[in-house]
Amino acid sequence: MNLSFSFFNKLGLLTSPLKELKHHNKTHDYSQKICGSDYVFERVNEGRIGYMTGVGNGVKASDRIILRQGSESYQYQIEEIDYYSYPSDMWIALLKQVL
Repeated sequence: MNLSFSFFNKLGLLTSPLKELKHHNKTHDYSQKICGSDYVFERVNEGRIGYMTGVGNGVKASDRIILRQGSESYQYQIEEIDYYSYPSDMWIALLKQVL
């Protein structure tokens, strides 16, 4: 049985229009924070990959992070992230540099 969207809508089974679900990735700017004090970043594979421990709510996998090393800024994508149980806003993440 193939029932169309308009049929369900006329029956009142749909209360709002269908929306395409999208994950809106965020970019978190840590370039003004101090490495070793505000966060820890361990470079691996010449900096193309790294492990970062930081603090902040709402940081998710596939989000991006901007870090500064000297006068240069680098952007990384979060491949994996795990939050600590205490403090609950502290996390550790695997980052991959965006070229």
